[in-house]
Amino acid sequence: QVQLVESGGGVVQAGGSLRLPCAASGSIFKLNVMSWYRQAPGKQRELVAQITSDGSTNYADSVKGRSTISRDNTKNTVYLQMNSLKPEDTAVYYCKALQREGWGYYDYWGQGTQVTVSS
Repeated sequence: QVQLVESGGGVVQAGGSLRLPCAASGSIFKLNVMSWYRQAPGKQRELVAQITSDGSTNYADSVKGRSTISRDNTKNTVYLQMNSLKPEDTAVYYCKALQREGWGYYDYWGQGTQVTVSS
């Protein structure tokens, strides 16, 4: 089992910035793709950004150019830096890690951290 703990959420004014860390612990062998998702009230959970073990990244169009995902493999931590925040970025942000275990791949999710952007 892998445990993921997100932090860094809070209330920020539009135009501000936040950095969300997600620390992984537990039975870690090799974390493959690590991702950030978000879910706004009444909406489906959506992918925000993801990063592979070799550092390749992918972003949702809604955050491209405003956000940066990075990871520190020595600390088993992934970060989401968000700049120029907008009210529509308000959501619960979840971290997800994909790990290969034996013959299969498993997804692990964190509990989420609330981000509220005030106008």
